[in-house]
Amino acid sequence: MNFRFARHTNDLEIIKHFYTCVLGFDLSGSFENHDGYNGIFIGKPDSDWHLEFTQSNEIVTFKFNEDDLLVFYPDEINEYNSLINNIEKHNINFIEAKNSYWNKNGKMFLDPDGYGIIVSNLKCK
Repeated sequence: MNFRFARHTNDLEIIKHFYTCVLGFDLSGSFENHDGYNGIFIGKPDSDWHLEFTQSNEIVTFKFNEDDLLVFYPDEINEYNSLINNIEKHNINFIEAKNSYWNKNGKMFLDPDGYGIIVSNLKCK
């Protein structure tokens, strides 16, 4: 089974930069003017998941809950440390998660739309 997380945004370029340059994911595809939508697909090669972000003329009013999170589990401690260092290098602040479990097992920050992201150290070798 494959998995796609799709979300609308007000600024596709900022989201693309964040997920590719800050988090190091790959841009695997894009589309323009598909029924009024532009979009991008972001993920990791040879994985069974990807993120889809779309933009249209509609202005999005985000209604995220503090527990609505994307959680990424790097396999290696070097990958985890590299992600954390890159996030810091881009002056992105880490914040406390509402659920204390994530504060003990990773680091939380927000993407440009204000959506919560956790980089967890649970699977690191």
